[in-house]
Amino acid sequence: MSAAAIEAENITKTYRTGRHRSIEALRGLSFEVPAGSVFGLLGPNGAGKSTTTKILTTLSLPSSGTARVTGADVVRDAATVRTRIGYVSQGASTDPLLTVRENLELAARLRGMPRSEAARRATRLVDEFGLRENVDRAAGKLSGGTRRRLDVATALVHAPRVLFLDEPTTGLDPESRAAMWGEIRRLAGQESLTVVLTTHYLEEADRLADRIMIVDHGTKVVEGTPASSRRRSPETGCASSSSNRMPNARAVLPHPCWACARCSSRSRGRRPCSSHAPTTARPRSARSSRRSMRRGSP
Repeated sequence: MSAAAIEAENITKTYRTGRHRSIEALRGLSFEVPAGSVFGLLGPNGAGKSTTTKILTTLSLPSSGTARVTGADVVRDAATVRTRIGYVSQGASTDPLLTVRENLELAARLRGMPRSEAARRATRLVDEFGLRENVDRAAGKLSGGTRRRLDVATALVHAPRVLFLDEPTTGLDPESRAAMWGEIRRLAGQESLTVVLTTHYLEEADRLADRIMIVDHGTKVVEGTPASSRRRSPETGCASSSSNRMPNARAVLPHPCWACARCSSRSRGRRPCSSHAPTTARPRSARSSRRSMRRGSP
């Protein structure tokens, strides 16, 4: 059996946006995730993080390339992959009208567990995730952090071997975020569980991930351990000990901006970055000048 829980080789994904137009979401992405580790996937909006996650969780088909999760191909053995993974999307994945216990038991029953086993598994997860106080409360009435813990518990009801977390702390307050970090660290301590964490927060990846990969425009920009990324010079790629913090993700990209209007055809409508911004001010039109005079502006 392979030591890698996830293997991706030259994955591409192209979306058609019109009769003669298309967008390349992924452009030959290749990486491996060791079993039992936490893998951080970082990048700006539109970089390809969610597309990568959707392909690995069998929610989308790659245009080309191959991907295997715990040795099963995501295209040919999609049903097998689904039995071995848990997935927590960006939005809430639980029924707001059902209680905490009912949501967990329903998820277990949908996975084919008998009623008695589903009840035992739900009770265990309630205790592990500290949901005892809210066990009979409707999910829609839970706080953001508590409901997020319920989402993660629901994804673990069938004891998967790989857990995908798509931006699990977005929108949470600092206290809830710290509590979620604790849950992820606890899950990472379990032997057979591999965690793939998609996030915008460099601090989050630095604290939780064993390895990180930064993607932009569907390609891999940086991959390695958080420590090696901290020592890496953004300009030359040489080792540097001048900073004890992980560098800003923008700094390790080929261009200082995430998606400049002139650096990327995918960023239509955005302002150009400082490197491409015009150095001289554009002359105001006569109409804007008259509007300024009415307001009393100089």
